[in-house]
Amino acid sequence: MFKQKLIHYPNLKTILQVERFLQTRNKAVSKNEILRRLPKKVMRPTLNVILEYLEFSGKVFISKKGVEWVFEDNKKFERALRKVADDIF
Repeated sequence: MFKQKLIHYPNLKTILQVERFLQTRNKAVSKNEILRRLPKKVMRPTLNVILEYLEFSGKVFISKKGVEWVFEDNKKFERALRKVADDIF
């Protein structure tokens, strides 16, 4: 599941901070913006592991435009999938 070799893994507090941040956004957010706006500094590899976990658990959708929270609203996820499918085909 996790492809990167890390020095340390994120703690629960950091994962929850990223989740709360993404839940409050209405559109896709870049990884750089996530790193800038978190109350606690997070290293890029740690953020990548968190986002990989959230994507694996079906809570976020990661695309070229950024990261978008989709867990509570399946319509958002379906709309994002349709957009990706339209871009591909």
